[in-house]
Amino acid sequence: MKTEFVDVSETQKTLTVEIPSEVVDAEIARVARDYGRQAKIPGFRPGKVPTAVIKQRFREQIMHDVMHGLVPRAVEEALHERGIEPVDTPNVTDVNLKEGQPLTFTAGIQTIPPFDPGDLSTIALHNPPVAVTDEAIGHSLDQLRERSARHENIEGRPVSEGDSVVADLVRTDAKGESESHDGVTIELGGAANPPGFDANLIGMNAGDVKSFAVQFPETYPVPEMANSELTYQVTLKEIRRKVLPELDDEFAKDIGDFASLDALRERIRTEMLNDAEAHQQRHLRGDLLKQLATRVTFEIPASMIEREMDRRVEEFARQLMSQNIDPRQAGMDWAQFRESQREAAREAVAGALVLDEISRREGITVSAEDVDKEVERFALQTGRTPAALRAQLEKEGGIARLQAGIRREKAVDLALSRAKMTTDPQPVGE
Repeated sequence: MKTEFVDVSETQKTLTVEIPSEVVDAEIARVARDYGRQAKIPGFRPGKVPTAVIKQRFREQIMHDVMHGLVPRAVEEALHERGIEPVDTPNVTDVNLKEGQPLTFTAGIQTIPPFDPGDLSTIALHNPPVAVTDEAIGHSLDQLRERSARHENIEGRPVSEGDSVVADLVRTDAKGESESHDGVTIELGGAANPPGFDANLIGMNAGDVKSFAVQFPETYPVPEMANSELTYQVTLKEIRRKVLPELDDEFAKDIGDFASLDALRERIRTEMLNDAEAHQQRHLRGDLLKQLATRVTFEIPASMIEREMDRRVEEFARQLMSQNIDPRQAGMDWAQFRESQREAAREAVAGALVLDEISRREGITVSAEDVDKEVERFALQTGRTPAALRAQLEKEGGIARLQAGIRREKAVDLALSRAKMTTDPQPVGE
């Protein structure tokens, strides 16, 4: 077999291959024999059809099978001899296949050139210690009190700021079309209340009926109501006042299995610390990958970026479906969204390439135990058994992807251990 490589660029190679005619003819004969054993042709007994008839009757199918048998093997052998790993399926063109002649073709190869990921100790990262302020804990306690608040009926006075009311509403638009809502609860000061609506309720008493108009501005976030005037008729039924629970040990016991308010405070502090540390680690990792991505100086193969863009679109679509939103009905320009991911996709691919190069340079390996632990972790997250998840991964070829992910995470840990860290304090809540 004759091969010739041409360097089109650092990442694009052209491979020209010529497979000798004797190899081609032997493969044609082999495939033709396979067809002959199965062919049913009138006038001939099964398995006794002359080879010439088989070649004539099934010529296109035989040549198709020969091409798809010889070409991939030839490409794989040529790449293996030169130690080249393609990043995408080679683009085979100019195939010339005829019996009695050499098989020739050209293959476009996209690959990654050897490169130096550089000195990891030159990476500078900011990793301040995390602290939780008393103010942040107090804010969390206030939110818990709000969620535990009860509403008491108020009698003998009109509506005032801070109240909530129960009322029947009739809303009429400029066309005279009305919409009724009975027994709705309205909290004065609520963010969803129409502009100026609350002011019209203040001073009303239970049993009062009042009509008023509300002008919605052009900038109102609900498009169908922006720059319009609606008329409301309100029949006030009840006036209520929010009562917050006292911040004491009894409140802590009502919230959960806490012996005291101090125990609740400590749990909040611990959870806030864990969340803050996890957030900081994600930020630290993101900063590291951004810096690593800049160390790729060659043009990344377009196919790798396109695949990452597709992955990001699919991931976002899955997020919508997890929120019971049909991606097809989301009203999005998916082509525009996909294109908006191009730069982030390039950065992600570049970072992954550097991690792979670090893994090769440092001899990072993935053990069977590493894979088992990762399978168990994913199984726990998805509510499946490790055995069932592993079987699916093996069937879909996912074990190799899992190993690649583990290897990259180990490379991240290595890079973080060698990077220079600054540790200026930055408490949570300040």
